[in-house]
Amino acid sequence: MAFVSHSQRSPNGTYTFSSRPRPVENRSKFRDTPSEQTQSNYGNIMYDRRVVRGNTYAQHIIPTTALPDDAEIQRQQEVRRRTIARKRAREQFRSRTPEAVQGRKHTDVQTELYLEELSDVIEATDIECQTDAFLDKPATPLFIPAKSGKDVETQIEEGELFDFDREVQPVLEVLVGKTIEQSLLEVMEEEELACLRAQQRAFQELRNNELAEVQRLQEQERRHSQEKERRIAQQKEVLKKEQETAEKIAARAYTQQYLADLLPAVFTSLRTHGYFYDPVEKDIETNFFPWLMAEVNKTLERRNIARELLDNIIHDVTRKRLEQFKELETKPAKSA
Repeated sequence: MAFVSHSQRSPNGTYTFSSRPRPVENRSKFRDTPSEQTQSNYGNIMYDRRVVRGNTYAQHIIPTTALPDDAEIQRQQEVRRRTIARKRAREQFRSRTPEAVQGRKHTDVQTELYLEELSDVIEATDIECQTDAFLDKPATPLFIPAKSGKDVETQIEEGELFDFDREVQPVLEVLVGKTIEQSLLEVMEEEELACLRAQQRAFQELRNNELAEVQRLQEQERRHSQEKERRIAQQKEVLKKEQETAEKIAARAYTQQYLADLLPAVFTSLRTHGYFYDPVEKDIETNFFPWLMAEVNKTLERRNIARELLDNIIHDVTRKRLEQFKELETKPAKSA
């Protein structure tokens, strides 16, 4: 449908539409002339954002922006496609946790430095919405294109266009054929999946057997290695003991040969230096002479003490006699 319209937004937020007037006298009954087609602008009403289709109560207000052209739409689609491709590539190259081994599974563990309180309380938020005052809700579409041309009606009777029983047969054949083909494809896919599962089970059994055989061989090799190391350690210990025994025998023979002439010389030297002595003489020197010297010292000390005591007595007697003589000398002098 051909139309040229302009949209204006009033201060209260609603839209008004008006079509540009154009002459209709020179138009033909069914189709415009080529000159008129070149002068007028055509558009597809199915892609016009100003046409309301469906329920008008849920229609959003469309801002007054210019409609993008095909080049702009393609550019936006290309930018969106590149963004999605870049995001997918980033997710593919992102380092992830490897898959868990057989018999185990990954578990989410909290590793943050804070504790998270777990509760069953659902957080609820109250939100209110107030509609604009004096905003009419139109029951009809906001835009009705201007009528052009003449109304023409055609009556089609039953059976004039096609015979349903005859025309529906190819359609049914196609539907039945497609259904059977899809069923066969699904059956073949199930058989293929069953074969794949059987192959996977056989491969898993073979892999488990090979892993068991590898473990057995590894355990056997480990036992052989331990036995080899133990035998080598025992042989080294035997060689070490043999070497020590040979060294001890050689040292003993060398010692016996060296001490054969050393013992007489040592005894002679010890006897010469007095290490071999007479017990009586040793007893006299170590016991009798010290006791005799101690007794002599005690006797001399007693004598010295007696002499000192006698000297003190004599000194006191002499001092007293001297004092008496002095008193006798001083008395005749006083009497005279």
